[in-house]
Amino acid sequence: MQKIIRIGSRESELALWQAKKVQKLLEELEYNTEIVPIKSTGDIILDKPLYELGITGIFTKNLDIAMLNGDIDIAVHSMKDVPTVLPEGIIQAAVLKRANYNDILVLKDNEEFMAQAEGVIATSSLRRRAQWLNRYPTHKIEDLRGNVNTRLQKVKDNEWNGAIFAAAGLERIGKRPKGAVNLSWMIPAPAQGAIMVTALANDEFSLDACNQLNDVDTETCTTIEREFLNRLEGGCTAPIGALAYINEVDKELVFKGVLLSRDGKKKIEVSKKVPIGRHKYVAKDCANYIIDRGGKLIMINDLGVEKEFSIFSTRKLSEVQKKLLPTTVKVEDSDFIKVRFNRIAPKFIKEEIENVIITSKNGVEALLHNFTADQIQFKKIFCVGRRTKKLIEQKIGKVVFSARNAEKLSKYLAEEISGQEVTYFCSDLRLDTLPIKLKENNISVTEVEAYKTMYSPIKVDDSVNGVLFYSPSTVESYMRENKTDKIAFCIGDTTAKEASKYFSEVKIAKLPTVESVIELVNTHFVKE
Repeated sequence: MQKIIRIGSRESELALWQAKKVQKLLEELEYNTEIVPIKSTGDIILDKPLYELGITGIFTKNLDIAMLNGDIDIAVHSMKDVPTVLPEGIIQAAVLKRANYNDILVLKDNEEFMAQAEGVIATSSLRRRAQWLNRYPTHKIEDLRGNVNTRLQKVKDNEWNGAIFAAAGLERIGKRPKGAVNLSWMIPAPAQGAIMVTALANDEFSLDACNQLNDVDTETCTTIEREFLNRLEGGCTAPIGALAYINEVDKELVFKGVLLSRDGKKKIEVSKKVPIGRHKYVAKDCANYIIDRGGKLIMINDLGVEKEFSIFSTRKLSEVQKKLLPTTVKVEDSDFIKVRFNRIAPKFIKEEIENVIITSKNGVEALLHNFTADQIQFKKIFCVGRRTKKLIEQKIGKVVFSARNAEKLSKYLAEEISGQEVTYFCSDLRLDTLPIKLKENNISVTEVEAYKTMYSPIKVDDSVNGVLFYSPSTVESYMRENKTDKIAFCIGDTTAKEASKYFSEVKIAKLPTVESVIELVNTHFVKE
């Protein structure tokens, strides 16, 4: 029986329309599908402008979590809502042919107010707000949140002159009012009007299916727009517009970009035309043009980013991860933990071993350092962390259950295997939570020291404002050489619990990823 592709979508009418569009295209290719609605943070929190929420991917995060948890196979997004850096393990599977990319003005009455000093326009978009105020500096902007139908109703219920919408959204569900005005002068959001489908990087079946939906021209143009956005943003929310399109007559790719201050008083524009096929450096060149003319200064002054703050990461960050931070942030990093794999006796991988626990990627790698995947024949594997689960299933075998932390795993095992035995592949340095809880619930634990965790701290400069931690061991390593007069940004609850023993201010990431910890830093140090 062919696999059913589970399509994740937000619950709004527009989101479901887009999901059904993808579903229809896949079913025309004879794939079996079902739609799984997922509520997003952006749909839940309606009393703040988007840029004040301090969350990257506010409309996509819950779909990402559902995919990483195995609840859905693909997710359908309005591409303009998708962060330019996707979570680890998730990739762009397809971009559908682009619809109308323009913004439109839905009027309350007529256009006469545009010539007057006291117009009132509604939008939650920082980009639309800034571009409108640049053109109409005496007008007032009201916040407008909610799904398309909610926003249209608010226009009717309030004494505004009008509200700005994405044309594609209204047109897709047949809700564009007859008197709506095209704002052709307003540069749209990067990838506006396009639908993106994402999937897990290792889900070849879903990727093969979605690849057949991909529109190459739309993919080319939206990739350029999103790269331009990524190069300018540096982890900050800023009023940025970008549009790339292909002029078939002249065989050219045309690009337009804009950066504004939030109040619309400052604006830097850029435009470029290149022959089709020579577009590789368009985004980079245009972003550099904006930066060279004071773009970064506009964002720094506008966002209120502290001009002198620095962070220290207790593990090495990639260049892509560093780019998620504002350029004003000084970043230092070093691996505070080093790992050495131990020799594991063959008796611990025999077939008669029923239950196995692995709580880290290091445990997986230690096993694979000693044995081939074919030699490891565990019957039931339990683990902590989605990354650990992903590695186990790629290299060793199926995971029966994965928990976010050791405490949740111990509760699950206490109910499922009470009275049985488990083999726990761990480090010489490990928290007592798991073995103690298991023994309390009549579960016999055989601990196998699969690897040694060695502290490798260095002295962190007193000027550092925040430290990024990724495990209790990184906290312990840091404490051997350093002070606690800083903010601790932690990857999860267990790490935060350890940091709380020493630091007075501890922040916990929403997701157990490095990117989510970096997002914490941005949220804390950027004043809205």
